[in-house]
Amino acid sequence: MKQTNGNRNNRCTPVTDHVRPAEEIMQGVDLAGKVAIVTGGYSGISLEVSRVLAKAGAQVIVLARLLDKAKVAMEAVPEAELGELDLADPDSIDAFAHQFEESDRPLHILVNCAGIMAIPEQHDRRGYELQFATNHLGHFQLTSRLWPALKRANGARVVSVSSGGHRLGNIHIEDPN
Repeated sequence: MKQTNGNRNNRCTPVTDHVRPAEEIMQGVDLAGKVAIVTGGYSGISLEVSRVLAKAGAQVIVLARLLDKAKVAMEAVPEAELGELDLADPDSIDAFAHQFEESDRPLHILVNCAGIMAIPEQHDRRGYELQFATNHLGHFQLTSRLWPALKRANGARVVSVSSGGHRLGNIHIEDPN
């Protein structure tokens, strides 16, 4: 991917000559013996991430808030495990992390991909705005709680997926909600 700095706001804007499918990018990559967790891995881009990681041989664990919806979508990735997780609920995050830690498995790849957006203003039980709590605080807590498993992998990777939505608004530091 080439980078250019030609837009009005003097930001780096990616320019691609060719968009390559995930399977093409992963061609020849062997992830046998590796454990990967993908949040929200049952829809959108994260379903494709789950599918391609599994095809490369990784043991994929897809974390979902909506298990019934996830079970249907996961027919495309039958070898993946399905785990329950609500990123807006700290207790749910701790419960999953504890369960994973009990397995004593290393975690080689963590893809923080789940997210919500463009919802009416709502707050989690702690008082944080729901989109902020889910998309940022939840993934931070999950990554922190899974840190021992990431360390056991000796060279783990954490990928946090985002959108360009930050360009549409401003952060009010005095009221992050």
